Amino acid sequence: MPIVDAASLPTDPYINRELSMLEFNYRVLDQAAISDTPILERLRFLCISCTNLDEFFEVRVAALKQRLEIGAPTQGPDKLAPQQLFDELRRRALILVDQQYEMLNAVIFPELAKEHIFFPKREDWTANQKHWLTAFFHDEIVPVLTPLTLDPSRPFPKILNKSLNFIVRLDGKDAFGRRRHRAIVQAPRSLPRIIRLPEHLSEPGCSNFVFLSSIIHAHVDDLFPQMQVDGCYQFRVTRNSNLYVDNEEVEDLIHALEGQLAASRYGAAVRLEISHRCPQDLCDFLLDHFSLDQADLFTVDGPVNLNRLVAVCDMAERPELCYPAFTPGLPRSLKTDASLFTVLNNRNILLQHPYQSFAPVIEFIATAATDPDVLAIKQTLYRTGADSPIVEHLVRAATAGKEVTAIIELMARFDEAANISLANRLQEAGAHVIYGLVGYKTHAKMSLVVRREQGKMRRYVHLGTGNYHPGTARVYTDYSYFSSSQKLGEDVHKIFMQLTSLTAAVDLDRILTAPFLLFDEMIMRIDREIAYAEAGIDARIIAKINALTAPRIIDALYRASAAGVQIDLIVRGICSLRPGVPGLSENIRVRSIVGRFLEHSRIFYFLNDGKEEFFCSSADWMDRNFFRRTETCFPIRQRPLKDRLKADLELFLADNCQAWELRQDGTYEKLSPGSDAPKSAQDSFLNKLATLSKSST
Repeated sequence: MPIVDAASLPTDPYINRELSMLEFNYRVLDQAAISDTPILERLRFLCISCTNLDEFFEVRVAALKQRLEIGAPTQGPDKLAPQQLFDELRRRALILVDQQYEMLNAVIFPELAKEHIFFPKREDWTANQKHWLTAFFHDEIVPVLTPLTLDPSRPFPKILNKSLNFIVRLDGKDAFGRRRHRAIVQAPRSLPRIIRLPEHLSEPGCSNFVFLSSIIHAHVDDLFPQMQVDGCYQFRVTRNSNLYVDNEEVEDLIHALEGQLAASRYGAAVRLEISHRCPQDLCDFLLDHFSLDQADLFTVDGPVNLNRLVAVCDMAERPELCYPAFTPGLPRSLKTDASLFTVLNNRNILLQHPYQSFAPVIEFIATAATDPDVLAIKQTLYRTGADSPIVEHLVRAATAGKEVTAIIELMARFDEAANISLANRLQEAGAHVIYGLVGYKTHAKMSLVVRREQGKMRRYVHLGTGNYHPGTARVYTDYSYFSSSQKLGEDVHKIFMQLTSLTAAVDLDRILTAPFLLFDEMIMRIDREIAYAEAGIDARIIAKINALTAPRIIDALYRASAAGVQIDLIVRGICSLRPGVPGLSENIRVRSIVGRFLEHSRIFYFLNDGKEEFFCSSADWMDRNFFRRTETCFPIRQRPLKDRLKADLELFLADNCQAWELRQDGTYEKLSPGSDAPKSAQDSFLNKLATLSKSST
């Protein structure tokens, strides 16, 4: 558990979002400590916590440091001063990093060794292993290395964001008779960070892995002949990866973004990670070069690029040490030879990924691409992956002469380059490509197919809480909703028209959209529950979301709590609301579910005096989702589907195995069954939905 200094906590009603984000990483890291979890999955959770922390520094800490540099005033509802926040973030991040490396060295490596997976240290290499690694170094590594001795004609090289590097202390004279003191060795991106030794160099049934950093360490002397190497220490620099596009000045978004992507690889340094064995004078030298302070230094007992260990999960080729594979289920209505369009003419379909297959989502676009009666396909794309089958089918449809419109969000963080490539492919195929709207990310997940049937146009829609990405659909929990409802189809058509022509989407019948309707509609529904509670009528709100930071939504929930509304919030990550505070939020409970799958779905429930309302949404309850993004929030109105969603929410609220409860001070307490029967929502869904064959919805 993270260590929290109670004296440093704010006394106001809001939890700082950055501190809450760090708390989530503690919960992820805890998954690596669960002995019942397969060991390679425990390693994966450790790596995820490290990747999350990288992004945290690249984005959140980078922005905070910029505020500190310009002397920006306190911002955010929690009123934490920038310097106070930075100090607290650093203190907690240091604890988290120490726990990550303690987990690696004291838990993960020993447990892997029990399964005959080893990471031998240099001093433990056998003679045969040393011989092979020396040959590997000279044959595979040296040809792409460029060691650089530092002097006035060879200044410090550019260091790529999060790349593996070494600072080398030298003694002696170079070939020109000049005394040298320091050198930099950069590990090219083309080199694997982990090398698996050949089977003949390992005991039968054993796998041995060696870090690239260890190989370079062992042979660094060969890079500086006739000079003495007095020390070699790996380091890594994390840089500001925020992209800035001037909404008023930019004329060509794709060209502006391409320029920003190139520059972001060498943005301002925000963190220096270095071996804990590195002498202080070399640490100071690097800090000075990168314009960093001692507070930005993180010394580590292990590889600085810890998240690269995730490759071992596949390289080990030990499926029995991973989660058991499962086959996603399909509702009975889709297990026929009938066209998906025929099925949708008879019923709406709600799928829950990954327990139910993502294949129907791909099939929806694939069928539309080849169906001669389909005239047009419209699609939003936020994160799809570089080799997206959805994009392949859209390309095929456009090439076949169908009217294809793709709204591609170029500013999807860390997916910008892939989205630019996808946009270019679609344009070359003849599709209409729109790059979203500068200043308003297109975060909605929706597809629209227009089909001619019996001389009339009919619309089919898919709406989702997650991205059109088959890979993430296997590890993210999300909902997919298919419908041929003409009112829903008309709404989706109007939203696409708004995105392409910038005209107002007026008189929507079913869908609540951001940035125009969603916030007011959520406030209205919270106020309605307040009115019921004040009238002595049972009132309840349940929301399953990824993040809750919007101050006015939090204030409305506080008012609802004071009125007696029972509120359950299932918030995976950031939560700025303080639950259980007398006189403020004693009727609010907040829990976070962290397990095998990343909880990504958004569900909103309002009791509404017994006329229950259920919504699924692409939006979290954050100001950015309400006011700076295009989002969709769509109702689930059919009773069987509403019953399913209610049962799903009840499973999440009953979870006592993978649930954490948020406390007033902003920390989380992990729940345990105790004397109760163990209940895991994710395990229940796997058991119930993965093999489901009787459902008709």
